[in-house]
Amino acid sequence: MRRYQYILIIALSCLMMAACNKKIEELQANPNEPGSVTAELLLGAVLTDMSGTQDDGALEDYGSWGAVHRWNQYYCRNYEYYGDNQYGWSSGSFDSYIVLKNVVQMEKEAATRGADSINPYESIGKFVRAYYYYNMTSMMGDIPLDGAVQGTDNLTPAYASQKDVFTFVLNTLDTVNNHLTTLINAGDNTIDGSTQDIYYAGDLTKWRKLANTFKLRVLISLSNKTSDDELNVISQFATIINNPSTYPIFTSVDDDFKFTYVETYNVYPQSPNNFGSDAQRYNMANTYVHNLTDLNDARVFITCEPAWNIIATKGYSAVDYRSFVGASTGESIANMYSDAIAGNLSLINRKHYYDTYTGEPDVLVGYKEMCFNIAEAINRGWISGDAETWYNTGITESMKFYGITASQTSYTAYFLKFGSSLGDYTSYAFTFDLSTYLAQSSVKYAGADAGLEQILTQKYIAMFQNSGWEAYFNYRRTGVPVFDEGTGIGNNGVIPKRWGYPSSEQNLNAANWKAALSNQGFSSDDINGSMWLLK
Repeated sequence: MRRYQYILIIALSCLMMAACNKKIEELQANPNEPGSVTAELLLGAVLTDMSGTQDDGALEDYGSWGAVHRWNQYYCRNYEYYGDNQYGWSSGSFDSYIVLKNVVQMEKEAATRGADSINPYESIGKFVRAYYYYNMTSMMGDIPLDGAVQGTDNLTPAYASQKDVFTFVLNTLDTVNNHLTTLINAGDNTIDGSTQDIYYAGDLTKWRKLANTFKLRVLISLSNKTSDDELNVISQFATIINNPSTYPIFTSVDDDFKFTYVETYNVYPQSPNNFGSDAQRYNMANTYVHNLTDLNDARVFITCEPAWNIIATKGYSAVDYRSFVGASTGESIANMYSDAIAGNLSLINRKHYYDTYTGEPDVLVGYKEMCFNIAEAINRGWISGDAETWYNTGITESMKFYGITASQTSYTAYFLKFGSSLGDYTSYAFTFDLSTYLAQSSVKYAGADAGLEQILTQKYIAMFQNSGWEAYFNYRRTGVPVFDEGTGIGNNGVIPKRWGYPSSEQNLNAANWKAALSNQGFSSDDINGSMWLLK
């Protein structure tokens, strides 16, 4: 009898403990926090992350005036308190996998709420994967694929070869096109959570164009791999261009995949708030400036200010191309600062970039770049067509971005003198004829190797402060335009070819990290080593 009493007491105790635990769990739950997040809200978070607008020196800092655009040699920091111009790439970032984990969760939430296997969240999620994997592998080489987004189920993911990553990216983009085609043909042209789509307001036809246009970028980046029969780079590029109904691409800048700054939500980096603290701490880079001034290109009057001491000593006009001088990115920051405050260098155009809280949109994938990619493919003999027309269209659309059109010749530039307040600017009239610019021998498309260099140079100019890493990627792939080297960039004055892997990988994923280095022929995590893409 006593035995059964003990059993009864134990059973009652267990029930009481379970009840207490349940009560504790209920008390710990925050009624003001949702137990789950909808696919719609996750979409908004993922797409905002894609803007790359943070600036902490990580791989993803490719928004307007972010760290990447110093490495693209568009502008320089001349004041060490705010940073320098060194290519300190010994430890990269795998933060992109955090975004990709949110993509996985977004897809799960959509499925949980009854979405079909082919749905807008799944399709856009696949594009996001392709976008991030392309950027990460282009920066580092071999990287983990989906094994890295399994959370605690896989804390030590293996690395995939760079070729396999590119194959995955290309196949994924095809899947995105096919799935979006299925949805659009079924009359499902928009995303339910269209308010969270900060790029296309839920328009799936735009996303479909983006997938194919982005694929052209990926294929152009593989120009050194055209002999690889498994990749079929040339054939894949031609398939897109020759089948526009199956593979629609951008038809104007209205299709651009661009991030628009909003004053009350995401203020433009160079806003009036920052004018007093850092407006004189940025000067223009020689690589960008001289490629404009050598061509008598009026875009320099919009994006740059003249070097005022040059004007004073030489007697040049403020809208004379000789008045604009960029600093070599390889110059020491001490010399650069001295030259900047002495008025021997061009600062960024402070009136243009600090005047509003919204500034210019940041184009992540754009029509202008696509025009030059197609022109390059024609020049290389991948496809038939008129390279000059695509080349001229790319230039013309870039000029329009800065308010320069074929229909006018009279313009006004606005410059601040060193030490001036934001409102203390002076206007300068200048003339510029776009047709004359296109006809000059240095710009008119020459075909062959000279024509290819022209295409690459104009693409570099057009990607100023946009298109993420593409300016650097194109330089690394082609050598055009020539980037400045020197002590100011670190790395013994040599521009590196890749980022090193995150230092945490050496401790948390050492075996796979070492295998990735070995598989690429690296004896160490060498930022000067040539990845498969460059061989």
